[in-house]
Amino acid sequence: MKIPLSWLQLSHEKVRLFVAIAGITFADVLMFMQLGFRDALFDSSTKMHKTLEGDLFMLSSQSDSTAFSSRFSRRRLYGIAGIKGIEYVTPIYIGSADWKNPELGNTRRIFVYGINPLYSTLKLPGVEQNIEKIKFPDVVLFDRLSRLDFGPIAQNYQQGKTVVTEVSGRKIRVGGLFSLGTSFGADGNIITSDINFLRLFPNRDPGLIDMGIIKLEPGVDRDLILKTLQTKLVDGDVQVFDFDGLIVHEKKYWQTRTAVGFVFTLGTIMGFIVGIVIVYQILYTDVADHLPEYATLKAMGYTDLYLLGVVFQEAIILAIIGYLPSVSLTMLLYFGAANATGLPIAMSATKAITVFVLTGVMCAASGAISVGKLRTADPADIF
Repeated sequence: MKIPLSWLQLSHEKVRLFVAIAGITFADVLMFMQLGFRDALFDSSTKMHKTLEGDLFMLSSQSDSTAFSSRFSRRRLYGIAGIKGIEYVTPIYIGSADWKNPELGNTRRIFVYGINPLYSTLKLPGVEQNIEKIKFPDVVLFDRLSRLDFGPIAQNYQQGKTVVTEVSGRKIRVGGLFSLGTSFGADGNIITSDINFLRLFPNRDPGLIDMGIIKLEPGVDRDLILKTLQTKLVDGDVQVFDFDGLIVHEKKYWQTRTAVGFVFTLGTIMGFIVGIVIVYQILYTDVADHLPEYATLKAMGYTDLYLLGVVFQEAIILAIIGYLPSVSLTMLLYFGAANATGLPIAMSATKAITVFVLTGVMCAASGAISVGKLRTADPADIF
């Protein structure tokens, strides 16, 4: 049996080993948190899109994100309704208004979605069950996953209390609850009818909408209709996406057009670099402290390749031992961050594999840098 030289080298200095594990764990947690926030950014920004009941979606050509959408004429949407294969089209109005906390009296911005209650537009728990209620004047549905700053709306409603407050200075009543959740662009959400929406925004031109939903007839070739519409509307003021294209379009905005997407990516890179520096310091110090022993092994006939393998084995051991506690610690931090922000921050297999691979590369790179001194070690110079 071969002597586990790499493990004996690491475990000989207990304090140094502990510091190395702590450093790698810190770097891994930093990468986990940055990836977690980045994925939460993408997941929360596309959460509403994933609930849309439609096959194709129309946006303004100037619109980069539904959170900050540009409007277009609804005539553009109704103008394609007669194309063969399209079952119906329906608009969505999107805006933000001041919600008054009914208990504290302070106001906070809330996202408002206006939909035509005659059509199934949003596949959200609570919307379909209460769709008839928003047909009444000044009735809205409230997102039970909104931040508590809006008041105990969901709690009071579930207790059978009548919840009445103001939105943009207009008196409204909560007629039901649904579950959507917060995002980086919205701390809370309400849904109402298109008519009620225009009552809340009296200065909005009713002829300008934020999104158009296109529902196709069963069995129709969606890709063919999409290509037809894209050709018909080329160089126009609107653009049409299928579901996947809409998600990519929204993610692209947050990833490339905002500082927050860049910051989270940069944070991941910084965590990777910090890990390389930490592991390099540990391995380089280990090589320097045991240089006479390594030189002795070279004098005995062990090749540079064998000694390099020992150092790389140390790097891999450090990567594995440092990675394991980082997963448990990150899950606790994810849980706390999700509860505090309401964002969908959670561990996933993709993140776990990504950070594990980055940890292995990080430690291997550190090992490759630190063996430079070992390759030049000459037994004659040492002794």
